[in-house]
Amino acid sequence: MLVTVTPALALVLVLLQAPAPTPAAPSPDPASSVFPGPAGLLLVLVKPAATADYEALVRVLQDAMSKTADPQRQRVAQGWRVFKAAEGDAKGNAVYVHVLLPAEPGFDYRPSLLVDEMVEALPPDLLSKYREALAAPPSKLSLTEFAHMAVVPVAKLK
Repeated sequence: MLVTVTPALALVLVLLQAPAPTPAAPSPDPASSVFPGPAGLLLVLVKPAATADYEALVRVLQDAMSKTADPQRQRVAQGWRVFKAAEGDAKGNAVYVHVLLPAEPGFDYRPSLLVDEMVEALPPDLLSKYREALAAPPSKLSLTEFAHMAVVPVAKLK
């Protein structure tokens, strides 16, 4: 018996043989502050009138991190420094720089998330005032060391 293959039947046969599409991986949380490399920077712009609110949350987090018994959080605390720039940005916002050296792989450095997880009795409105203090979402920079100026460069192998 001879079967006639029409273009429509050929298309159906091709589609049946094609592998099923793999489901898309869930996209990472755009607000996450996870760093894939060995170092990271978070640049945080804070409204000038709200620096006290931002700094209050950072101090609460600093207190919690300095007392944690969790080994991963202890490692994170050792490599996490927060600096306040003397200069503001072009719009007059205060600039805070979180230096993460080394950055803990897979760790989310969001201060609001950590305070919410680690502090049982938060001062009223601490998190909402912190969020309102932000002039923009933090900028995240994942860093890989290119040069260490105190070390003689190693010649490239050919």
